[in-house]
Amino acid sequence: MTPPVRTARLAGLAYLYIIFAGLFAEIGVRGQLVSYTDPAGTAAKILASEMLYRAGFVAELLMTAADILVALCLYRILLVVDRHVSLAGLVFRLISAAIAGTKALFFLMPLILLHMDPQTSGFSAGELERLSVLSLRLHGQAYNISLVFFGFDCLIIGWLIWKSGFLPRLIGTGIVVAGVCYLVTSLMIFLTPALAASGWFMLLFVPCLIAEAALALWLTIRGINAEAWKKAAGAA
Repeated sequence: MTPPVRTARLAGLAYLYIIFAGLFAEIGVRGQLVSYTDPAGTAAKILASEMLYRAGFVAELLMTAADILVALCLYRILLVVDRHVSLAGLVFRLISAAIAGTKALFFLMPLILLHMDPQTSGFSAGELERLSVLSLRLHGQAYNISLVFFGFDCLIIGWLIWKSGFLPRLIGTGIVVAGVCYLVTSLMIFLTPALAASGWFMLLFVPCLIAEAALALWLTIRGINAEAWKKAAGAA
């Protein structure tokens, strides 16, 4: 079998896009325009910066496509380690991507609501503003649900990387830690929302960002150890 070096680099580039697009949508768009306690102010900011908001939506929508690409590429790379476990990782990541694609609808919904005419929609302007914020809250909750499945995928992918011999074990360990952090944060949001609202809680996402960035950069710059991959393929 030919070592999938190009596949590894494609996965790395797609992964880098996911990281940068996610930061842009969260910090550059929602962080600048959305206040969950101020529906009127949020509506005014979205309408005043509508092109920025739409760019955030498109960036997030394309993240789903990139995530599917990463899932397929990682399956191609890691199936020589354990075909069945790699397939399980693919399934978990595709489920996560499907939920992520659905949550994009909640990101788009405020634009639909805020362009409705209160006289013909059956809702007052204030109600449309509050529904817009509710839609953004549902977007966040759908994201948290997707992270449960993504957390399991990280546990699987991290273990496969650690076992592979053609990718660094340190990165595999980091991805496993990221999977644990994603599961802990997502489940805590549903079980103990008051605790999850505390500031320190966000620190649990730091290991996730570091580990995923390391994997994306390694795949993009270094790819995989072709000889070690061939050896693993031969053993498989």
